Amino acid sequence: MSEPRFEIVAGAKGKSAKPDVGTITRGVARSPWTGETIDGDYIKAEAQAGRMGQMLYAVAFKQKRDLYFRPPTEEDVSAIKQARADLAHNRRSWDATGLIPNEPRQPGRADWAAEIYGLKTWADSFAPRQLFTFCTALGVLRQIEEDSCSSLDEDRAQAIVTYLSLAFDKALDYNSTQVVWHASRQVIAHTFQRHDFSVKWTFAEFDAARSLFPWVIDQVIDAYKGLADLVSPAQTTLMYARHEKLVDRLRIFHGLASSLVEIPDRSISNISVDPPYYDNVQYAELSDFFYVWLKRGARNVFPSLFREELTNKDDEAIANFARFKDMGRSRKELAERDYEFKMAAAFCEMYRVLRTDGSLTVMFTHKRVEAWDTLASALIGAGFAIKASWPVHTESETSLHQAKKNAASSTILLVCRKRQLPVISGQSSVGSGQLITDHSSLTTAVWWDDLQPRVRETARQKAAEFAAMGISGVDLYISVFGPTLSIISEHWPVLTSEVDPKTGQPKPLRPETALDLAREEVVRLRKQGLLLGRDVQFDPITDWYVMAWDAFGAEQFPYDEARKLAIALGLDVEKDLMKTNRLVTKKGQYVVMQTPVQRRRKGVVDDEVATFEHLIDAVHTAMMVYEEDGAGACDVFLKKSGLKTDGAFKACLQALLNAIPRSRIKGKFARPEAEVLENLRLAFFDDLQAPVEEEPELAVAAQLGLGEGFEEEGEEGEEDE
Repeated sequence: MSEPRFEIVAGAKGKSAKPDVGTITRGVARSPWTGETIDGDYIKAEAQAGRMGQMLYAVAFKQKRDLYFRPPTEEDVSAIKQARADLAHNRRSWDATGLIPNEPRQPGRADWAAEIYGLKTWADSFAPRQLFTFCTALGVLRQIEEDSCSSLDEDRAQAIVTYLSLAFDKALDYNSTQVVWHASRQVIAHTFQRHDFSVKWTFAEFDAARSLFPWVIDQVIDAYKGLADLVSPAQTTLMYARHEKLVDRLRIFHGLASSLVEIPDRSISNISVDPPYYDNVQYAELSDFFYVWLKRGARNVFPSLFREELTNKDDEAIANFARFKDMGRSRKELAERDYEFKMAAAFCEMYRVLRTDGSLTVMFTHKRVEAWDTLASALIGAGFAIKASWPVHTESETSLHQAKKNAASSTILLVCRKRQLPVISGQSSVGSGQLITDHSSLTTAVWWDDLQPRVRETARQKAAEFAAMGISGVDLYISVFGPTLSIISEHWPVLTSEVDPKTGQPKPLRPETALDLAREEVVRLRKQGLLLGRDVQFDPITDWYVMAWDAFGAEQFPYDEARKLAIALGLDVEKDLMKTNRLVTKKGQYVVMQTPVQRRRKGVVDDEVATFEHLIDAVHTAMMVYEEDGAGACDVFLKKSGLKTDGAFKACLQALLNAIPRSRIKGKFARPEAEVLENLRLAFFDDLQAPVEEEPELAVAAQLGLGEGFEEEGEEGEEDE
């Protein structure tokens, strides 16, 4: 059987080799020998049969602080084979002593790869040499625990085992088949660069025999010192006038947020909580990666934490659609109800333990209105009023969770207080685990029609205020959610004119309705901002395209967000944006913006027509002509169609110049649309204002090709290479 031979090339030869062209896309491979396509189903079948392995193709090494690469030698390949043989030799005894994590990987929202590529146990997350390294190290850790317990006092022995176990888990994070090579920084990026277990078609391997464990131990020591400084006597003296030791006041509980049995009623002055963000991160599924090893290293120290085979997913407050996939009803609806119920139960318990004059601070960030709707319903239903909110910039734009997608980079802080609860039959209706379900006897209810003007005005004022602070894109839309929820929470319950057919009573308002209204006001404000304060009328189709780029800053974003923006502009996504005008295509739960060339192929953009139904069609046609035929041909087209002197056309160009991201990578705009628009401006419309260019923050993600979230892939659980 032929095997490939690898060669390291650099300079002009390296560029001519087209290093950006990979060998696999969306699970479909390309043969490096013949260029032929290798079907994705065939690859999956081979993987499920246990016939997909790994091959070393490059070795990185340092020389005088500089990093170099070389192809693998026979000695390198022999070392890998020896590690595989050593693992096979020791496997039976290691299985018998419980060193190898043979717990099953359970296919879920974060771990589709387990089923697709035949990864049956958590041991399958590691290459043979990696697994051999960790089983050997775990055996050493157990010996250290035994020696420590026999020679040291109990507290010190347990501390040593605890911190070494944490260091061990950090080593796992940087040495699995999930890690990638960080091309820009020239380092290994850890397992959880994304919030899932997608297949990495190429992965990096740490020098575990010499470099890995000293590094992770230093990392844990550094973190320990930072925590110790926080509870040192000097810090404590500054924090408490009575010089009480902080460590004496600190209590740690492990249990359900909906059952804080150790805490008395009305005894806490402040609660700060960063709850799970709807369906954003499947914490329990991801935690299994660490849990199966940590229980092998620290179970004797913390036996109550490691009683189960895997993490508890049933009690987790998360919208996990995978948990309901085999049920007859909509798994999305069931997951949403489950999340809302568990969040409501947790907030009700917080209401119980919070003092009457206490405050609850909730951190939340999610770009989808439905996530905010669910959280707000639970929070308000538990008896809280939102008194203030602030958007705080918390996410790194270079994070692979942020790059190339419409991720929010700000966290909204909601400051809540107990509100005076309505009374039903002489008893409080909420705050003790009982949410309002019957509105017939509430005399304090407010009608939604009466609140709408105030919501609109508040959304306009707050959006202008936050925009002046530099908040933009999807963050600006999210920033007005807090003030909007504040209004309805202060007047709760808010009733609508719609009657529930089952009860004959007015239906209570869903927070989503108020949030959609606030979104409409932000759309109006943002359009004026993109037009530099002017008020120019576009057609709704063009408005949607411009505002989508402004709001999401990405070519791909959730279908439901596209739908809600369309509703705000009186459009239908399926009919107006997809079928008739071909502005977007659907990709699973997402839509993808179409380029001018793609729209031309579908018969929408045409340089032969005399007039254009929608302004965006004219702009796209000009962009297409310039990109394909150059400035001369574009000049002819603009003059022939009368667009060169058309004020609305120029205004649309200005809006798009401001809306489409202008970050550069190696001197070129990351977005091709931005490149063409800037060329049009320079060639024909130099009176238009050029926006301030962004820093090239997304270059790392673009080089790695890992910008999209796992749910945005062509097939869940896969990445391109």
